[in-house]
Formats: sequence, C-alpha cells, structure tokens
Amino acid sequence: MFILTKIADLVQIAPDKFGKPSRVSIEDSINAKYANRVIQRIGLCVCMYDLLDASDGLIGHGTGVVNVNVEFRMIVFRPFKGETLFGRISSSSIHGISIRTEFFEEIFVPYKELPENTQYDHNEAAWTWIYEGEAMWYDKNEMVRFQVVDEAWQDQTPESTEQEAIEKAKKLSPYSIQGTMLKEGLGVCLWWDG
Repeated sequence: MFILTKIADLVQIAPDKFGKPSRVSIEDSINAKYANRVIQRIGLCVCMYDLLDASDGLIGHGTGVVNVNVEFRMIVFRPFKGETLFGRISSSSIHGISIRTEFFEEIFVPYKELPENTQYDHNEAAWTWIYEGEAMWYDKNEMVRFQVVDEAWQDQTPESTEQEAIEKAKKLSPYSIQGTMLKEGLGVCLWWDG
C-alpha cells in the first residue's frame, strides 16, 4: 500500500525560515511542496521519509530566497493490483459504490464488480446482496474489504483559461483506484467477522 520513492528536486527556503536549523527548514519545504500531492505514475505523496543529500544553498537575487538541491525519499500511497484494503462506503449510485479511506477518497467499485444477485435500491440509495434469501446491505459509512483491480491517472496539465482548469479539476481526479468485491471474504466486514 505504501512505497518509498527517491526524488531529486530544488527547494526554496524563505528568509523567515532562517531561524530554524537548515535540516528542519529543508524538511518543512519538502513536505509543504509534496505532501498530499499526486505525482503521475508514482502515487499520492504522504510525507518525507528521510533526506539523503542536500547541496549548499544559493541565495537568489532580490528575493533573499535560498535555493537548495535535495535528494530525499518520500512515503507514497500506491496500492498494487490484487492488494486487499479496508475502507468505508461514502456513497452509492446505480453505477457502483464509492469508498474512502482515512486519507484517500478516489476509490470506486463498479456494479459489475459486486457479487451475483446484488441489486440497487433507489429508495435507500444503497446496494443490497441477496444471499440465501436474506438481504445484506452495503450501507453508507460501513467498513468494507475490497481488492484493487486497476488504477487510473489523469494528467492535470494547465488549461488555456482559468475557468476551463476549474471545470476539468472538478471532473477528473489525478489518481483513482478501481476495486472489486467479487471474491469470498470481500464486502462488508460485519458479514464475515460476525
């Protein structure tokens, strides 16, 4: 679920951060730049793991900002295909079930990846699995176990106008995961634990 990835970059340290030790200022700048950001084909950056190398800082003309070349390792969220994860149901629609973890919300299980004899109830806005004549519900906020099937990457290149960029950002997440609940042991945790 979590991987370490090595990154080399140039970070800037503002003059108001000069009172801190250099290492702390560099780490703060890296976390501010990368934490909670998606790097294409790598994953969602969580936080810096360790600092491998840092050059001497060079002061920029007129701004007083110090530029430092750094090499560091970042903890990244990117589950592998076939990995089983836990999450909570955030919503359901006729198309499937949206799931969230404590820090990631772009997980979707399409209706084709739900068990046989699963039906959508429009009144309850929830899916139900009919198992041996008994209705078993996929209720909102219920803890579920699912397996990663695929991942999708959307390039977030800038648009020609600000309005187009806002509209595109609303439609597409830079990183999303598709899951399945077809296999035995997957689905609502209470079904299998109780």
